[in-house]
Amino acid sequence: MGTLEGKTAVVTGGGTRGIGRATAVRLAAEGAHVFITGRRTAELDEAAEVIGSAVTAVPGDITDPADLDRLYALVRERGQGLDVLFANAATASFATLERITEEDLDRVFDVNVKGTLRTVQKALPLLNHGAAVILNASTAAEHGAPAFGAYAASKAAVRSFARTWANELKDRGIRVNAVSPGPIDTSGITELAELAGEQDDTAFKANLGAGVAIGRMGRPEEVAAAVAFLASADSSYLIGTNLYVDGGENQI
Repeated sequence: MGTLEGKTAVVTGGGTRGIGRATAVRLAAEGAHVFITGRRTAELDEAAEVIGSAVTAVPGDITDPADLDRLYALVRERGQGLDVLFANAATASFATLERITEEDLDRVFDVNVKGTLRTVQKALPLLNHGAAVILNASTAAEHGAPAFGAYAASKAAVRSFARTWANELKDRGIRVNAVSPGPIDTSGITELAELAGEQDDTAFKANLGAGVAIGRMGRPEEVAAAVAFLASADSSYLIGTNLYVDGGENQI
């Protein structure tokens, strides 16, 4: 018996080859039926094939309220409510203060802030008593790395959401927490290297890993394990917290 046996979970950004997919795999392994959503249909289908019968893939964009309505309509049809919500979908930008554009700001805040808010807000009628909501924040919110201004600010907002929503939903027995990954080796890091003008992401990743106390980048599965913990009764006394999965980057 897994820690989430018989539970229903939603993972946004669940098709990407990174934290979302690794978390969906882990939650399913713990016994949950997992609804995954994302914009890339091919990646969603691939993730569904990996996970098997314990997953329902629903193409959609968290910036589109109609797509979220369609996702939650399918969860409602299952008839068991919602026990775990991992608001994971996000995007990033790489631009300094002098170069950041209105388009950069809109894109990052529409997904990371507005999209996260709508993802949780529209789930409210489905969340069961004792449900767990986990928001994907980031260590970037705290260390002021150059050219990460918009992304860092958006993730600081996500961290703030976790505190406020934990207070607002505690009377329903719903626990809201955040997880803050450090540098994690995902396809998103490769895309970030391209934005930074790096021709070879190997050196870019090595540099990121060198700045972490543990001496390497993290693996998506390590973040997934933290999310699974926050989703389970094992974390029953955690509410409004921010769990760092950063190899000591922001701790030492």
